[in-house]
Amino acid sequence: MSDEAAVSQVLARYVRATDRRDAEAMSALFVEQGTVEMAWFNSGDPQPLGRLVGREQIAWAVANMMAPHPARGFSHHTTMDHIVTIDGDEAVIDAQFIVYNTLGADRPAAGWPAQARGAQGTVTPIEAGYYRSRLIRVDGVWRIVEHRIDLDLPVAGAD
Repeated sequence: MSDEAAVSQVLARYVRATDRRDAEAMSALFVEQGTVEMAWFNSGDPQPLGRLVGREQIAWAVANMMAPHPARGFSHHTTMDHIVTIDGDEAVIDAQFIVYNTLGADRPAAGWPAQARGAQGTVTPIEAGYYRSRLIRVDGVWRIVEHRIDLDLPVAGAD
């Protein structure tokens, strides 16, 4: 596997850990003192929202600060337009993202209507922005040193 693909897979594992609220999988992607910084990118004027330092704090935030999914609900991150730069054992990835909430419809007690076909429920975009991460290769494995989340939308309750 190329280094570019391996770095992109780290981001893919990051979004899957986020969607699954998997604190252990998330923290394993970082170096011991890795950081996560979040900001609302207010028309190019970043408004800081928070900073996490270290695997333990990152894992705690995933387990305790992210809202659990509702019954029949889940979230799906999509990332696109990855720009990966490799310089020896250091890498940077810059990618756009959109997060979607999915909510399966409650199956009616009498069953689905005869005309119902396909997936039943809703898919709603809820977040968008950029992920910018700096990684290093440690014992042959790419790990995140710094992960920045620049949101395109303001965050309620972050005041």
